Amino acid sequence: MSTADKDNENRSKTTNALRYASWGTQMMVLLALGVWGGLKLDERLHTKPLFLILFPLLALTFSLVQLFRQLTSRK
Repeated sequence: MSTADKDNENRSKTTNALRYASWGTQMMVLLALGVWGGLKLDERLHTKPLFLILFPLLALTFSLVQLFRQLTSRK
């Protein structure tokens, strides 16, 4: 295996690691925003657990759909 092949393999591994880290970060940010938004809306509308449960579930669903689309798309 040549040095160029090893460099390409290392770049590919780094690129994949960064891609997975960005997916995880996106999912955590969306979940956090869902919890925060749910809490604030529940405070305003006096519907304590409704939006606190609904918004994070919607955020999780959206994140998983986006992940599935990215994994199954052709490059």
